[in-house]
Amino acid sequence: MAKRAVRRRARKVLGEDPVAVVWCEVAKPIPVPPKDVHRAAGNGRLKSRHHWLLYVMGTLFFFVVVPLLLIDKMTRLLEPRRTPRRSRSSSAPSDSRDEPGGGIFDGDWHLAAGQALLRWYGHSPSPKRLVLLTRDRVCVAASPRRRLSPTRADDFRIVAEYPCTEVRVEGEADQPRGFATFRLRFADGSWLEVGRLAEPDDADHFLRTIGG
Repeated sequence: MAKRAVRRRARKVLGEDPVAVVWCEVAKPIPVPPKDVHRAAGNGRLKSRHHWLLYVMGTLFFFVVVPLLLIDKMTRLLEPRRTPRRSRSSSAPSDSRDEPGGGIFDGDWHLAAGQALLRWYGHSPSPKRLVLLTRDRVCVAASPRRRLSPTRADDFRIVAEYPCTEVRVEGEADQPRGFATFRLRFADGSWLEVGRLAEPDDADHFLRTIGG
């Protein structure tokens, strides 16, 4: 379960003991919203900030790996080869990006889920959010850190709070480890799906709580 410092912080920001807590993320890239909608929501970030080491690795990849890949590609093109025959019966696999909202929300940016998604990264450069359940509230918290440990992050603050009459948390217990997700379904019918649930014990308890 979450470390004592995390639960102590949760008790402090909530004013009571949480029924269940879990760290989670939007598991897919956020779709690009219409410019006017994005502007009206404050032009917030739509992706997390990366650690400086990732930029260094990206530079090395561009100047070292890419030239090698291009040389290999040219070598393969110069070699004679037969064109493989395509099966007429085969069809391209479905792509979740073709779904409304990219499969992570209902697709309507003007409804509650779309607005919440637009502000997801506005509170923290980290993609991780802590969802806390009480008897009558669903709260979302974030830490100001870019990199954090879900078991030790004790500096998070509440960034969104909903009474249970405005949002319902939906999910199934006993989901496969590493693939578990749950949805925040809002009163206006919109929904937001999150995954990458951290801490197995917290995730299992959270899913049992909402699926019971």
